[in-house]
Amino acid sequence: MLTIAIIIGFVLVGLATVLTLWRLALGPTMADRILALDTLAIDAIALVVLMGLSRGSSFSFEAALLIAMMGFVGTVALCKYLIGRAIIE
Repeated sequence: MLTIAIIIGFVLVGLATVLTLWRLALGPTMADRILALDTLAIDAIALVVLMGLSRGSSFSFEAALLIAMMGFVGTVALCKYLIGRAIIE
């Protein structure tokens, strides 16, 4: 039963990734593109966690945590750049 749920999770996260890439390409404003990049980081976290569940390894959860931290820092840096402030204060 868990394998079926993992397969469904992979399909749905893959669909979410495709739709996010579409938003990234067609986003009318820079804020839409930054939000799409943040959503891509969340999709990557979900894929890494699903991969860890399917293989039964705990290493992937540490990798997901690193992706989450880098996604957050990247989003904050891009937003500060967008509003015109110094990135590092």
